[in-house]
Amino acid sequence: MDRRDFVRMGLAAGGAVSLAPARAAASPSKIWQGGILDAGVAEQQQWMEANKLTSHSLTSQYLARIKSIDKSGPRINSVIEINPEALKIAREMDRERMARKVRGPLHGIPVLLKDNIATGDRMSTTAGSLALAGVRAERDAHVVAQLRAAGAVIIGKTNLSEWANMRSTHSVSGWSARGGLTRNPYALDRNCSGSSSGSGAAIAASLATLAVGTETDGSIVSPASVCGLVGIKPTIGLVSRSGIIPIAHSQDTAGPMARSVSDAALMLSAMVGVDEKDAVTRAAGTVDTNYAKALDKGALKGKRLGVARNFFGSNDDLDEAIEKSLEVLKAQGAELVDVKVPNTDKYNDSELQVLLYEFKTDLEAYLKQYAPNAKIANMADLIAFNRQNASTELRYFGQEHLESSEAKTGLDSREYQEALANNQRYSRAEGIDQILKEQRLDGLVAPTGGPAWLTDFINGDHYGGSFSSPAAVAGYPHITVPAGYVHGLPVGLSFVGTAFSEAALIGMAYAYEQATQHRRAPQFPASVSLAVR
Repeated sequence: MDRRDFVRMGLAAGGAVSLAPARAAASPSKIWQGGILDAGVAEQQQWMEANKLTSHSLTSQYLARIKSIDKSGPRINSVIEINPEALKIAREMDRERMARKVRGPLHGIPVLLKDNIATGDRMSTTAGSLALAGVRAERDAHVVAQLRAAGAVIIGKTNLSEWANMRSTHSVSGWSARGGLTRNPYALDRNCSGSSSGSGAAIAASLATLAVGTETDGSIVSPASVCGLVGIKPTIGLVSRSGIIPIAHSQDTAGPMARSVSDAALMLSAMVGVDEKDAVTRAAGTVDTNYAKALDKGALKGKRLGVARNFFGSNDDLDEAIEKSLEVLKAQGAELVDVKVPNTDKYNDSELQVLLYEFKTDLEAYLKQYAPNAKIANMADLIAFNRQNASTELRYFGQEHLESSEAKTGLDSREYQEALANNQRYSRAEGIDQILKEQRLDGLVAPTGGPAWLTDFINGDHYGGSFSSPAAVAGYPHITVPAGYVHGLPVGLSFVGTAFSEAALIGMAYAYEQATQHRRAPQFPASVSLAVR
């Protein structure tokens, strides 16, 4: 079956209730170049509105693709659990559409969730840990309730770096004891980065239309960058943190991961909202969150952007790719100013201290509210469980961060309060906001990070440079967009701004994306290393 036959079959399935998995089992190379599963939200909606596609048939095809690509075929191992109610939900969305009750742009659109986001259904929520295997959350996270209300079809959970990469000082991103290792679709021997590894790999491989990731520092933008995706880390308070297995409330947030800026913008609009259980979201009630209005091809014209030169220099080939991106920005009407983001070295240590303090407190609160029947109730229980199950949980690396977190006292500690104040001072007022004001900038741009590294269970991760920390510590928005390839591996260009500047950043990111169209679907090579030689 060639690609055109597969697409024609998918479109013709619009009036049917399902698509037999056997008929969707074409090889990845023949499914790949465009078509229904690689399409975006707007195109899929057009097909459904024209009665050429149903949510049920679309969901069926994604589930078949997960089986053929994720669990066999290249076996990228990005989906940790399938929602047994996915087809039932999709069928209900089709019934609503037939009754002319379309909830919005995400109506009937298949979505994957990172497995640290609570769902009050038949799926587990585990953060990749065997300590929570089989544990079902008491209720949906607020962001899940928002997506369901928007008509999204939650089709499963994605693998992640266990405990969102806050377990060991020598961790391997994309590995969890429950889910195993997620592999990068652009080179199967390379890492997806973390901790939203599964979300990144799954959307790159077109296993769903959209996915939700979470970030404390880099966990959305880094896997998005190395998987050739758009990732948006929102301002803290734009998206509720309720029901997300935490690291630290001062930096944690969920955000969209998608194959285009427009898809990410539509998803973000559905995710935001005031949550009475998360007081910080009240600020979102004053923001216009219809981000589709920001999708303007001319949005870069007249913008003044700071090129954060202190985040260049980690990789010559990466710098060359980003320099070409800067030329595109200028060609689209942006004025570029070389700058140095100030004081980025003044919160390296204090950031970790805040995370360690908040992890202990926040984890216990989550377990009490969302998983009261779990076999662990706090950090000490988790550490003990891992020691008792060392052959599975500790087979590749330890739990130094968990142990350091357990040794911390409460959030009334002077050390914690001083560290938090230090973070906010040097990342916000004397960091991003200072350089934006001094240079009269609309935003900052820089390489998101280096290309994907070889997965190494002996030495652990070896990141290249990263631009994630300033926005992460400040709690400010950060968007990464595909910026080309380094030896066949995707890299991203980052746009960063002050609090609640998502609309402006989305506009600029969209204008850049439309001028470049860098993203190419992966071909699942075993390695790109030989090709480089």
